[in-house]
Amino acid sequence: MRSNASLILNYENISQATINRLSLYSRLLSTLALEGVTVVSSKELSGRTDFTATQIRRDLAYFGQFGKRGIGYEVAALKQAVDTILGVHVPRKVALIGVGNLGSALLGYRVLREHNFEIVAAFDNDSSKWDRIINNVVIQNIAELAETVQSKQIEIGIIAVPLYAAQSVLDCLVAAEIKAILNFAPAHLTVPRHIKLRNVDLSIELEGLSYFLQHQVP
Repeated sequence: MRSNASLILNYENISQATINRLSLYSRLLSTLALEGVTVVSSKELSGRTDFTATQIRRDLAYFGQFGKRGIGYEVAALKQAVDTILGVHVPRKVALIGVGNLGSALLGYRVLREHNFEIVAAFDNDSSKWDRIINNVVIQNIAELAETVQSKQIEIGIIAVPLYAAQSVLDCLVAAEIKAILNFAPAHLTVPRHIKLRNVDLSIELEGLSYFLQHQVP
């Protein structure tokens, strides 16, 4: 299998929807490998997803040439290629800000480490939580954020604080030179253009499900 991922002129031209599908392909390829499947066609991949074979081939074609016509894709090689495109072939260190119910749960979420994301530092403004240890991570004063980010070479920040504190926490992460942030607070945050911000709002996801129930959409 040959990949020409380096030929992409501008990765910013790749849509977020395409990136999300690549993540799903990676998980499916892991499942196929566990099932003992070594070669898979785009049609077979389509049968295990909500995407057409044409869509799958198009997504992969953005990054190079994969597989052999009439044969399919080598599962292990394609999995490795997709993970490299996603950048999850190398470990990514993460800082968590906010150690309430959600933050504590994230500290115990082993799937993150399985996907090469490791929370190596956690911060809270509640002094009663400082120096507590959850899953080998010491909770620190948020005043120590910038120094810790530099010393531990942290690349990603997770915001798990109440709505009213989210913007100030984001500003602290930006000041600490974190350039990729995942926000769980249900807030519209103002972020510099050079910062990549992803929002996860569970209420929006539930409202989407409610819409389908309300209108009986199949």
